[in-house]
Amino acid sequence: MLEEILESRTEKNMLNAEEIAAILPHRYPFALVDRILDYEPGVWAVGRKCVSMDEPFFMGHFPGKPVMPGVLIIEALAQTGAVAMLSLEENRGKIALFGGIKNARFKKPVVPGDVLELRCNMLRHKGPVGVAEAEALVDGKVVAKTEITFSVI
Repeated sequence: MLEEILESRTEKNMLNAEEIAAILPHRYPFALVDRILDYEPGVWAVGRKCVSMDEPFFMGHFPGKPVMPGVLIIEALAQTGAVAMLSLEENRGKIALFGGIKNARFKKPVVPGDVLELRCNMLRHKGPVGVAEAEALVDGKVVAKTEITFSVI
């Protein structure tokens, strides 16, 4: 469904790193979304993370065989979804916290030089609690997917 929406849109809502920082509280080294390619407030967002050998987590994960930790891929997906939720007028200035991660699957390692496309689609939300489906792709192929529950506070 999200893929069809993306293909049909002619006007894009893009955000650069400074604009993302105005919405999310995350800062280096935990700001894991470089750009939002498009989004609809409260509904979905698509982000990008350029994975560089200079990432601090590669020092220990793993020396000689750098692999982006799966938990950080999930965090990047959650930050992408948080942009969608926190860009709603009623959520400005709030933060989104994890409530749960369900059915996380990792299909392929993410390594330096990869560009992650981060897709997060809100399935439902009631009050401050929401559920989203999320997937990360490299070169158009899914490398990770999960369902995220969050709470906006």
